[in-house]
This record gives sequence, structure tokens and C-alpha cells, in this order.
Amino acid sequence: MPFPSVTRISVAPLLLALSLALSGCDTTGSGDSAAPDASATTGRQVEQLPADRPFDYQLGGPYTPPEGVRTVVRDRTAAPEPGAYNICYVNAYQTQPDAVKWWQKNHPDLLLRDADGDLVVDEDWREPLLDISTADHRERLADIVGGWFDGCAEKGFDGLDSDNLDSYLRSDGLLDQKQAAAFAELLVERAHRAGLAIGQKNAADMAPLIHKLGFDFAIAEECARYDECAAYADAYGDKVLVIEYRKADLTAACREWGERLAIVLRDRDLVPAGRSGHVNERC
Repeated sequence: MPFPSVTRISVAPLLLALSLALSGCDTTGSGDSAAPDASATTGRQVEQLPADRPFDYQLGGPYTPPEGVRTVVRDRTAAPEPGAYNICYVNAYQTQPDAVKWWQKNHPDLLLRDADGDLVVDEDWREPLLDISTADHRERLADIVGGWFDGCAEKGFDGLDSDNLDSYLRSDGLLDQKQAAAFAELLVERAHRAGLAIGQKNAADMAPLIHKLGFDFAIAEECARYDECAAYADAYGDKVLVIEYRKADLTAACREWGERLAIVLRDRDLVPAGRSGHVNERC
């Protein structure tokens, strides 16, 4: 999802420590519901993201893609686009606003809380954070989120947009990058078990480590605006999908990366085609 500006921090010194630690480790309408059997497997082979191919970012609602677009990102509640490479959006590190009651009823201890017992919330999107602070919590959450991955595979999606890897930055210091990476490792395993490619979503500073954990491609919002496209390209080559929300940033992205990466300009609300406010342009 589109994120407002957050403070960029340098985490390069942590990457080696994270790598060593992990090597020993055994949007709209996306309401959460009881997950399918977490042990389910599809037997499908992972189909990798086609490189440098026009794509569309349709989290606000599905619609017929523009001519020439053959890769589409849609919410997990939507159906895949026939004949396209389809990427399934899953809010992997935070809850959807309309799912908070489900989490509070079924898994209240898996929601991150502060010292007063209050939910820690991403205020920009009104999304409580999931508590990935312990190995037990991460395993349980991977079963739930992994069940959604299985559902994406059963619908016919090819890949995953696993959002909010960088949610630890919004945790008031209660979560850290090491925990986010450890949970990511579990998500990669579940995705590949379901026969799905999985994309890193944002968190440019983590790209070198996360790619090593097995992520197959990257989805980068506003990487031209924040001068982060190179970080993704260095890790994933031309398997990077770029979304910009300002015309000037599209121009900059196309000038420097248009011959290598897939880039689209969308409106921040991701309004479906045919509705007021819809913006959809490419290089």
C-alpha cells in the first residue's frame, strides 16, 4: 500500500549480524477470516516473475488492465486476471482495519500491545501491528498468514505481495529488524511450499538480507522519490515492480530505470479504472 514518508535509517551494520543470527534459525476489502489448513500444499512449481514487463497495481479494486499489461497485483479477496501473471496482496505484518475484531476474538495475544496493554497501531492506515517479537508468535502467525498464501494459490495467483515488512519502524521500538527478517524467512518457506513466488515489499535497506532469505522479486513504492531504486535493483536485478504516486517521480524513474524496471504511476487511493481520481500511466 502507499506509505507516507517515514524516517530512513541506515541499517547496513546490522545485516551481517542478522544474517548470522538467521542462519541458525530452525487494502481495501481484505478482511481476515479463518485460514485454510496451514499444512495444505499445492504441488505447484513456483513460476518466477517475468522481468521488465508492464504491470498494474490494483489494490483498490480489480478492473480490466490497460492494453499491454500482463502482470497484475490484486488483493487476496479478488480474483486473478485471466492470462496474466497475478500477484496476490497479503497484509503480512499488520492487520486490515476491518479485521481487528476477528484478531481480538481469535488471536488477541498475537496483536502487538504497549506497556499499558493498548494496541500498537499504524496510525496512517489504522492498522494494528502483529506481534512478531517471539519465535512462538512468529510460528503461529506464519500458520495464519501461510493459510492466506494457500488461498491465493488455490485461486490461481502466481506470486505474493507480502506487505509491511518495515512495520517494526512503526512499533514504538517494541519490534526490531531482526524479528522482521526472522518472520520473513518463515513467510518465504510457506510461499514456496504453496508454489508461489514472493516479493519483498518496500524496506529498501533490508533488500540485501531479505533477498538472501529467498524472496524472488521486489515491489517498491516511491523508490525514485526516495532514491532507493538502486538498492532493489542491486538485489533483484530487473525483477522489481515500481509504483510512483507523483508525476515528477514517474519522470525521474523512467529516465533512470525505464529500460530495466517495470514502472507505473498510480493515484494514492488506487481508485479502479472508470472512477473519479483514477491515475494510471507508464514510461
